[in-house]
Amino acid sequence: MRFKAKTVIVTGAAGNLGSAVARRFAEEGASVALFGHKLEKVQAVAAALDGDHAAFAVDLTDRDATKQAIEAASRQFGPPAVLCAIAGGFDMGTPVHEVPAESWQKMMDLNLGTLLSVLAAVTPGMIERGNGKIVTVGANGAKAGGKTMGPYAASKSAVMRVTESASAELKSHGINVNSVLPSIIDTPENREAMPKADSSKWVSPESLAGVIAFLCSEDAKDIHGALLPVTGLS
Repeated sequence: MRFKAKTVIVTGAAGNLGSAVARRFAEEGASVALFGHKLEKVQAVAAALDGDHAAFAVDLTDRDATKQAIEAASRQFGPPAVLCAIAGGFDMGTPVHEVPAESWQKMMDLNLGTLLSVLAAVTPGMIERGNGKIVTVGANGAKAGGKTMGPYAASKSAVMRVTESASAELKSHGINVNSVLPSIIDTPENREAMPKADSSKWVSPESLAGVIAFLCSEDAKDIHGALLPVTGLS
């Protein structure tokens, strides 16, 4: 029960990884505020958890709406001790020179914009209290550019650089900021997209959630600005 009586914000909580992260923190005693774009989907995840939790529908690309949602969660549970910034998106298949401007912007909004909004809402309170744990989600495949993955790799690379910068700025305030870099996550969508692949080598959402929980625990109090590959056997 490492997170008993602590408020944990999980963005992208209706997704495969976000829901696994929410379950992990609920199992360890946290009050989880689940953020997602569609309320009914987030409510379904929250309803399956034991304990006191709540679902919030919010467009995380909207900074004002994100701030209001964080304030609502804080009124209900208390100020957040942990932020798990899981929200994001994936796209590939088009060469860089053929990617429409709106597709570039979509990837930057989903992966970087959602993170910046929630950091702007959560960080000032953590600084004031002198403690906090923040974990972002980069990508092992975005440590370098790859064929037809320009927008995704660029946006996830930006997430990693922001993580490092935020860590350098916040560690003196008692705040740990780190990132996990998964390879292929074992989800129904990925199995459908790659039916011939050996999914036993992929990373399960539950395993990745465990790594995220570790980074948010006191056992990781001396880890700052880490970009931690979580790649299974792939």
